[in-house]
Amino acid sequence: MTYSIGELSRRTGVKVPTIRYYETQGLIAEPMRTEGNQRRYGQADLDQLGFIRHARDLGLPMSAVRELLDLGAHPERQCADVDEIAREQLAAVRKRIAQLQRLEAELARIAASCDGRHPISDCNVLRAFASHEMCTDDH
Repeated sequence: MTYSIGELSRRTGVKVPTIRYYETQGLIAEPMRTEGNQRRYGQADLDQLGFIRHARDLGLPMSAVRELLDLGAHPERQCADVDEIAREQLAAVRKRIAQLQRLEAELARIAASCDGRHPISDCNVLRAFASHEMCTDDH
């Protein structure tokens, strides 16, 4: 079975321009074309695009996706490099979570600093948004 680019897009949730971009970047193979020059994709393309989509949904940068695709082309190799990519992504997510937790604490502190009963000219929230100096840490 073959798929048009529109059908591939619908099945994977990847927008058509993104599919074309992935082609130009070599992440998916250039598809065969019909006599009318329409792109036609196979099951392997659908699977690969699904892999890319899911890896991106997991937050992996394009460089890591490319590396995983390259590693996947050598099924006889050990998976240590794949595991390392997963560990690096986990560390990046944990770092981002820590940053978001600091941001959450700072925003909670700022929001609690005003009771909403003052004129805007005397609003602590507005002052805090205007100056990083009013923050308690480096969020």
